[in-house]
Amino acid sequence: MDFASLSRWERPACVRANRANRSPLVGTVFALASRLGNGAFWYLLMALLPLCYGLDGLRQGLAMAACGLVGTGIYKLIKGSTRRPRPCADADGLVLTVPPLDVFSFPSGHTLHAVAFTLLAGWHHPELLWVLAPFTGLVAASRVILGLHYPSDVAAGAALGTALAALTLAITG
Repeated sequence: MDFASLSRWERPACVRANRANRSPLVGTVFALASRLGNGAFWYLLMALLPLCYGLDGLRQGLAMAACGLVGTGIYKLIKGSTRRPRPCADADGLVLTVPPLDVFSFPSGHTLHAVAFTLLAGWHHPELLWVLAPFTGLVAASRVILGLHYPSDVAAGAALGTALAALTLAITG
């Protein structure tokens, strides 16, 4: 894939989206979503599942944890091989309210995990989707608004998260 051409095409959208980050309220909301989406929200969910749903919740939390570990390995492998620079390294004038966790952009690990965990938890407990789906949307949007990812990074993360959730459900039920 020619990331240089794709980045040139997506850069204006990143710059436009990042303008919202100039608002203190918007910057705070999306920075919080990004930080929580980095793990804290999902770890809390995995811990609460057994408390709320007993042994089934424990199995589901463990399946989510295993999916998360596999997802981390996959996105790190892809990031290391594609080595796509982040928009904040490529575009001038982006406002950063959250520092990048690493150097490379493709794919979005935050989005991968948010989508995978939402699909896994929502499959077993659809009553949680009213919280999980909007939070996942905030996490995904935060990656572009904060200047940390291109839209295609987020789309690839969502696709990988969907595939990992489907695979996890096929294995664990």
